Amino acid sequence: MRKYKIPGVSLAVLRDGNISILKSYGMANVELAVPVKPETIFQSGSIGKQFTAAAVMTLAQDGRLSLDDKISKYLPDTPDTWRDITIRNLLNHTSGLGDYPDEISLKRDYTEDEYLTIFKKVPLNFAPGTRWDYSNVGYVTLGILIRRVTGKFYGDFLREKVFGPLGMSATRVISEADIVPNRAAGYRLVNGELKNQEWVSPSTNSTADGALYLSILDLAKWDAVLTRDAAAVAKGQRGKLFTQSSLEQMWKPLRLRDGKVKGYGFGWFNDTIHNRRLISHGGAWQGFKSFIIRFPDEKLSIIFLANSWNTNELTLARGLISIFHPEFALDQATHSQNARVTDSVVDHEPKVTALFRRVMMQLANDKVEKDLFTPELQSLLFPTQARKLGETLNSLSLAAAVIELSELVERRNEEDLRVYKYVLTDIGQTLVCTIKLTRDDAIAELELVRK
Repeated sequence: MRKYKIPGVSLAVLRDGNISILKSYGMANVELAVPVKPETIFQSGSIGKQFTAAAVMTLAQDGRLSLDDKISKYLPDTPDTWRDITIRNLLNHTSGLGDYPDEISLKRDYTEDEYLTIFKKVPLNFAPGTRWDYSNVGYVTLGILIRRVTGKFYGDFLREKVFGPLGMSATRVISEADIVPNRAAGYRLVNGELKNQEWVSPSTNSTADGALYLSILDLAKWDAVLTRDAAAVAKGQRGKLFTQSSLEQMWKPLRLRDGKVKGYGFGWFNDTIHNRRLISHGGAWQGFKSFIIRFPDEKLSIIFLANSWNTNELTLARGLISIFHPEFALDQATHSQNARVTDSVVDHEPKVTALFRRVMMQLANDKVEKDLFTPELQSLLFPTQARKLGETLNSLSLAAAVIELSELVERRNEEDLRVYKYVLTDIGQTLVCTIKLTRDDAIAELELVRK
């Protein structure tokens, strides 16, 4: 918290669905000097997607829709390119819809019909089912679809079918107009100085891709139900909320048309790391970060909520996991700056870091501006080596998030080149990237190593 200047954190560790550790740190509101407590309300970010997925699964269990239904069945006047998109594609990010188009302004209000009209104009990134690409638009569309099926706003449907029955009394869709007891403020750093979160429109703060208020206590209730439902279905019984089929599909890796497997189910990443099965998801939104990690075979869960956009949630999550499973520990050779606050490398060249992240994203998307590299490096990289680097980056759970959280750990000069070393931390692996720049900022060398 000192390193990243995080005002407040709420943390819970659960064993077998029961709270084992419950901790509150720092300030929920810096201006009013209000401390964090277990009842403090944070914003969910994308961990809210698992609740949207839960709403869809309850509809499927009740026979009101099928996951393999084409979304055109519920959404009229869909483009011809959408004809093969199914509800399942929306749930597991294989629809090709991608992220918010440039036409969408986070500061403007839109109706659901206006959102759909804009989404329909944008070409798909790929044919449904052929690739995986994290899609907020897909989950916004799921929220609209829930209303078309039920006649209710997705948040009202969740309150009726999930939050109410599970006793999650504080959880609800975000509203900055309503009086919300125990609401934390969100923060960000601007030139190292703490600032309030930026304002977004009410409609932006109510979409189904992760716009919830929740507390650590409510998330503990959610985890308890997941644990007990899993135990029930293991005995051949139906859980309180989910059937065996629902749990399996939510937590099972998906298989693309070409046979490749991606560790994502419905609103949950999933993987086996160090011979331990885990499911997890993070969230990042409007001055807040969040993470939930579950080891279902060991019935161990770790959840935290933080009220700073600058929280490195993957580093924090992995550090917390390593307390219980040391094999997940951050590599001290590459993360020594994370070990002691006084060892931190101050990034005095944000433009270089922005360039690095831009190039990493381009490599991951196989759309690289070759002019960013020296002619000599271009001849070595393209096309084969660049494609291999992209495959390494895409082995990350969510390349965009890990790249955005990359940290500078070394800066030095080497003859006529400036050398920068960055660490990219995922739950299951660490990548170390070294780039060397010429005087005119062309990339002369690039090395990506898995630790």
